[in-house]
Amino acid sequence: MSDYGRKDFTTKAKEEITPDSAKSTQDKAKETVTDTTDRFTRGAQSDKDKSAPQEAWDKGQRVHDNEHHGGAGQSIGDKVKDTLGLGGNK
Repeated sequence: MSDYGRKDFTTKAKEEITPDSAKSTQDKAKETVTDTTDRFTRGAQSDKDKSAPQEAWDKGQRVHDNEHHGGAGQSIGDKVKDTLGLGGNK
C-alpha cells in the first residue's frame, strides 16, 4: 500500500507492464502527469516520514531515475517539456 497522496503500487506496476503501443495518447499523457506528480511528492517528503514499503519503493525509483532518466541533471519542468516535445535543443 502506498502512502497518502501517492500513486498506488498496483497502478505503477500495471503502467510498467503495459506496453506503450497498447496505451492511448490520453493514457500516456495522464501517466506522464501522475508520474511527475508522484516524483515531486517523493522528493518533497523525507524518507524518515514515509512508511517502510514507500521508502523502499522510492529508493528503488531514485536509482532507476538516475540510471535511465538522467537523475537530477534536469529539472522536473525540463523533463515535462521534453516529454511534450517543447524541449528545444533536440
